[in-house]
Amino acid sequence: MSNPNVTLPNHYILQIIAIVEDLGIPTDAWLSHLGVNPDKSEESLVTMPWSTFRQLLLDAGRFSNDKALGLMIGERLLINTHGILGYAALSSGSARQIVQLLERYLVLRTDLVTMETSERDGALWLHFFENRPLEDVRRPITEAIVLAVRNILDFTTMGTCDIREVTFPFEGDEKLAENVFRCPVAYNRERAGFSLPLESIDIPLKMANTVSFQEALKVCQQELDQLPAATTWSARIRRLMLQSRHGFPSLEMTARRFHVTPRTLHRRLIDEGTSYRAVLEGVRHQLSIRYLENGQMTIQEISFALGYSDIANFRKAFKRWESVPPSEYLNSRDP
Repeated sequence: MSNPNVTLPNHYILQIIAIVEDLGIPTDAWLSHLGVNPDKSEESLVTMPWSTFRQLLLDAGRFSNDKALGLMIGERLLINTHGILGYAALSSGSARQIVQLLERYLVLRTDLVTMETSERDGALWLHFFENRPLEDVRRPITEAIVLAVRNILDFTTMGTCDIREVTFPFEGDEKLAENVFRCPVAYNRERAGFSLPLESIDIPLKMANTVSFQEALKVCQQELDQLPAATTWSARIRRLMLQSRHGFPSLEMTARRFHVTPRTLHRRLIDEGTSYRAVLEGVRHQLSIRYLENGQMTIQEISFALGYSDIANFRKAFKRWESVPPSEYLNSRDP
C-alpha cells in the first residue's frame, strides 16, 4: 500500500510556485483550487496528498510549457535549501562522506526516492530508485532530485570531484541537461544516477569541520528517528530493512525498535492490508533486481545477502516474482 501523502520541505513547494510566478502567471486562484496554501516564511516540512502534489507539478509544467521543469526546479535547490542536511554536507570531510550522509539521510528531504551507491569501472555510482510509482511526473521529480544532489557535491567539493556521467531512465533533452550538469547526460538508460571518479572522492575538503559535522549528524539522526511517525507502518519497516547493513531484523526486533509489541505491530500491518512477511518479500524482490543488474554479485552471494539459507529457495522466490529464474532475468530483458 503506497502512502497517499507526500512530505517535502515547504521551500521545495515554494520553488515550484516561483517558477510559475516568474512567468507572470497569477497563482492565487490556481493554488486555491488545489488547496495549496504555502507559508512563504515557513521552513518546516509540509504534507499534502500525493494527488495534489502530482497535479501541482503537472500544472506547473503546462504553465511553463517546458518539459525541463525538473531541471528548472533542481537548479533552484542549492545547498542552503536543505536545512540540517545541507549544513552537515558543508562540514563533511570528503565527497565520500557526503555521499554516505545523503544515502542515509536523503529521506529527511524527500521520501519519493531512495539513493544507493555502487562502485565499478573506477567510479562511485549514485543510483536513485522510486519509492512509489511516480507516474506522469517521474521526469521532473527525478531530474530535480538528481540535480539537487549534484549541486550539494559541486558546492562542497569546489570542483575537486566533478561528476563524469548522468543517466536517466526516460526521454529527455540531452543538450539542455548537459549544459546544466556540465557533463555527458544520457537518457533512456536503465536507471537514474551519476558517477564520481574514485580517485577524487576521498580528497579532504577545505570546509571540513569534524565537530560541526558530528553535531549536525546527531540532529539528522534525531530527525530521522522522529520522521517515521508521519508514515505508514509498512513504510517505516521497509525503510528500516533497507537501512540495515547486517541482515533483516526479525518481527520481534522490529517491534522492539518501534517500542511496540510484536502482536501490536502485526495488527497494525494487517490494518494497512499487508504483513511483515509481505514487506520483507517486497524488499527482497527490490534488492534482488538491483543486485542482479549491478552485476557485482553471484546468485549465491545475492541469496545469502537477502537472508536465504538455501539458494534453491531464492530461485523459487525470484521465479515467483519475475516468472523466470534469476539466471535468465537479465537475458529476458534484452531487446
